[in-house]
Amino acid sequence: MKKLLAATATPLASIFGSGFLVIIPILNGAVGKYALFAMAAVCAVAYCVGSVIRYNIANAEPQIENGSAAEITRRLEQASDLALVGAYVISVCLYINILASFLLGGLGEQFDTPLARHLISVAIIAAIGAIGYFEGLQALTKLEKLALGATLLIIVALFVGFASYDVNAYVGDGWTMPETPPHSWWEIITIVGGTLIVVQGFETSRYLEDVYDGPTRIRSCRLSQIVSTVVYLLFIALATPLAHFLGSTVKDNDLIMLAGKASVLLPLPVVIAAVLSQFSAAVADTFGGAGNAEEATHGHVDLKHATVLICGGAIILCFTPTLTILALASRAFAFYYCLQCLVATSISKSTPQRVFFLVMAGVLAFITLFAVPAG
Repeated sequence: MKKLLAATATPLASIFGSGFLVIIPILNGAVGKYALFAMAAVCAVAYCVGSVIRYNIANAEPQIENGSAAEITRRLEQASDLALVGAYVISVCLYINILASFLLGGLGEQFDTPLARHLISVAIIAAIGAIGYFEGLQALTKLEKLALGATLLIIVALFVGFASYDVNAYVGDGWTMPETPPHSWWEIITIVGGTLIVVQGFETSRYLEDVYDGPTRIRSCRLSQIVSTVVYLLFIALATPLAHFLGSTVKDNDLIMLAGKASVLLPLPVVIAAVLSQFSAAVADTFGGAGNAEEATHGHVDLKHATVLICGGAIILCFTPTLTILALASRAFAFYYCLQCLVATSISKSTPQRVFFLVMAGVLAFITLFAVPAG
């Protein structure tokens, strides 16, 4: 059990670092009071994708490692590795942009300007790149467990604060539910599709083969998804009665304001958790992306230079609005997942399985092509 929990920490930290802090304003801006149903749909899609990743750990991975995989399987796997590197570039930028947004939002609206966000984001990403190049990121990756612990504590605090507000509001004047925005079905599907990044992270179990065996990684992937799904759904359910405070605008750091509505004690811990979790997630994705780049290029790009390339790409993206980066990250990971579905299809001998994998590939291809930012 101890080994399983340790293996689960990495995907769980990645999932909670991927967008837990911004999901409430995004779903409120997309579907209003129906946010819980939208979150359930996103989690369901993610769990189906997770089943593909788990299938590939058990079936594709051994064939690729022992050289018995078909040429098409090996090509698709290599393409997915390269796609994942690109997705990591975008996610690193996203995490640091969210960090800057919450840090400045915690200091006050007068400090939260686009220029200030850009400068902080560039400085932090440049620092990660420099440390990775000259010293290596291994020491910084130790922040993962600390960040996960802090995030889980803040999640519990938010649950208590939001639940307390909900109970008091219910016994008082009743709940004021948020209004449903006047979006078409197409707009709703494409906006909600653009939130796939918030449940991304379970696939990291696939790349822990140097530390854990296949069965442990499969169980860690599944457990991380179950835990995160329960937490996300409960979080959205408790936050919905407060979401009317958000109005019709979508701001990426609105969770600070909502936390303040629940308790004056919550905003500061939320900002601290945001800084820790986003920095840790950015370091983890830089490290993971550099490793993937080195492997996918068969060592032609080493770890140090891959780190610089990833951070350089993330810096270029820094000048894009956070919600746009979030949708772009969702599209990038959807493309990676789509390729993983095709890997699974190429080795499966079961017709029902192949149909399932192809249907999931179609869903992910749709997100890759059409997902849009909220707001």
